[in-house]
Amino acid sequence: MLVLSRKESQRIRVGESIVVTVVRTGRDRVDLGIEAPTDVLILRDELSPSEPAAADLDPQHA
Repeated sequence: MLVLSRKESQRIRVGESIVVTVVRTGRDRVDLGIEAPTDVLILRDELSPSEPAAADLDPQHA
């Protein structure tokens, strides 16, 4: 996993067609803006139909 630090209004480019912008930072949350082609599916992890996130797994069964 790549971890980057950004301030408000700074951007991160993913490939040639996706831009993630830090819109606002708060005490315990960050608002992101994502610009991507319409054929790119963007979902919050909790809405993803794939496997549950590792943090949601029982440590005995991970």
